[in-house]
Amino acid sequence: MSSDINDAMARANGETASPSAGYGAKDIQVLEGLEAVRKRPGMYIGDQGARGLHHLVYEVVDNAIDEALAGFCDRVDVVMHPDGSVSVHDNGRGIPTEFHEGAGKSAAEVVMTVLHAGGKFDKGAYQVSGGLHGVGVSVVNALSEWLELRIKRDGGEFAQRYERGIPVTGLERVGDSQERGTSVRFLADDEIFSTMEYSADILKGRMRELAFLNPGVTITFDDRRSEEEGPQVKTYHYDGGIRSFVEYLNRGKETAFKPPLYIQGSKESTSVEVALQYNDTYIERVFAFANLINTVEGGTHVSGFRTALTRAINDEARRAKILKEKDANLSGDDLKEGLTVVISIKLMEPQFEGQTKTKLGNGDVKGIVDSIVYDGMKVALEETPEILKPIVDKAIKARQAREAARKARELVQRGSPLNKLDLPGKLADCSSRDPSECELYIVEGDSAGGSAKQGRDRGFQAILPLRGKILNVEKARLDKILSNDVVRTIVQALGCGIGDGYDISRLRYHKIFLMADADIDGAHIRTLLLTLFYRYMPQIIENGHLFVAQPPLYRVQDGKNVSYCYSDKELKDFTSGKDPKRIHIQRYKGLGEMNPGQLWETTMDPENRIILKVQVDDAILADELFGILMGDAVEPRREFIENHAREVRNLDI
Repeated sequence: MSSDINDAMARANGETASPSAGYGAKDIQVLEGLEAVRKRPGMYIGDQGARGLHHLVYEVVDNAIDEALAGFCDRVDVVMHPDGSVSVHDNGRGIPTEFHEGAGKSAAEVVMTVLHAGGKFDKGAYQVSGGLHGVGVSVVNALSEWLELRIKRDGGEFAQRYERGIPVTGLERVGDSQERGTSVRFLADDEIFSTMEYSADILKGRMRELAFLNPGVTITFDDRRSEEEGPQVKTYHYDGGIRSFVEYLNRGKETAFKPPLYIQGSKESTSVEVALQYNDTYIERVFAFANLINTVEGGTHVSGFRTALTRAINDEARRAKILKEKDANLSGDDLKEGLTVVISIKLMEPQFEGQTKTKLGNGDVKGIVDSIVYDGMKVALEETPEILKPIVDKAIKARQAREAARKARELVQRGSPLNKLDLPGKLADCSSRDPSECELYIVEGDSAGGSAKQGRDRGFQAILPLRGKILNVEKARLDKILSNDVVRTIVQALGCGIGDGYDISRLRYHKIFLMADADIDGAHIRTLLLTLFYRYMPQIIENGHLFVAQPPLYRVQDGKNVSYCYSDKELKDFTSGKDPKRIHIQRYKGLGEMNPGQLWETTMDPENRIILKVQVDDAILADELFGILMGDAVEPRREFIENHAREVRNLDI
């Protein structure tokens, strides 16, 4: 194995890098310029909304973490400032400051202003990184109103300021320092982004995730935006790495064994880490990472893990005679129920499918992961044989439940998605048969359903009133879920199935609206429905088909003029300074209080309605919240409520 690869494996496994590993201007390679970034920001950050805004922070933090992967950084500090800017500081080597011969400017300025410029292209400078992150920091610079760069390196401190990607000062030495590291502070450009509000929960979730994946690295998140509360500082440091990650994901749940199984190994310059544990729930949780990037769509590393897990458990179950000769082998699906696993691999040349890097495509990785995990599982099951029977027993029960679910599923998935005979009787369908233009309103209650049916545009809007209580699917197996009348009605109406037989191409409506009352009961029903979609029909969310309707809270009549307000603040602002004898205010306690015309005008008319699109920005945070809010464990839910009580508007105690 070459010295380069030896260095790569040492760094990937948290060992000290060789002292000969240099990092200077010669390591910065230039591939192309920045011209298109401000014109087409979506190509580089996904979108110009909240997701793209948070992506800016990720890109800068990822640069710091790459220094940690290379063995030169063990601390990253993220600060949210009151002026809306964000700063990221690391104690890595510092971006090279010397003159870059090829570009005619400092190496730091090249990194900050040239797309595809950085040290990630040269394996001598970085053996393992999340991708070509030289793209990231220059994109952040281009999409910021201003950016301030400070570097401590080679006995000095250097500073430079940029405005919308253009340097307004040179890289200047501003003092002496024996420390080292890079600080980047930037203010996102409101000419680019539709929102400038960062979510502390989303950012903290990513910082926590990175700390789990990089044991020994300390990451602080310091939110200074609230003058009333003062700085809110969270520190993330986990020596247990992904084992601690699995324990965190399973907190509050009854587990089949403790501690989580941990497997690690390396082969062909690829390092593999896996931690897994079974719990008493019915949901599988698989979180897979390639070079710290959350591959939410899986890929070859996940395929390799599944094959190895199934093979190892079957082999050991037969050797231990838990599975008899007449018994069929357990399938991969049998072994999913209650499984929590974190897979983290590090490799030198990751190949991601698509711009979003959500699926790993390296063909050789499947066999590498399969081999390492199979051998590791065999050893773990031989050393702790008592954990094998609970796993097998749970898998057998899951198989029996899946067979019952298959029969129940057949009852709600028969026929063509366009066949009216297969649709539930409660559904008032639309006349269009083009799913791309069809909308379905899932409405709470018959009264609201009646108003919606009368007020809709029958050409493209369908109404499905819900009667009865929807099951909390977080606490039930699929066979029980499919026996619930409300769930069966929804599945029949959508036409694309559920669970194993799910087929997004059969979806009958490409816009699905959850429409419930603006009170505690309505919020609870929305949460139950969101849990159903997130756990069992996630493709509907991933493909942008799920929305939450926003009916108004108030109807305000000022003389002959009628207006609608959607919040208490909007009502206060609207009525401020007006004569209260002239104004009549109606508070809608439920959708049923709105006549068909009002419901159409405020909530269903595509020209006027306000809607919220449901999307998942952070899969781990979403999984955590559904588990906390809808699961059995009381303590995590109590802790969540106590921590977020100030943010809650309607609290059902």
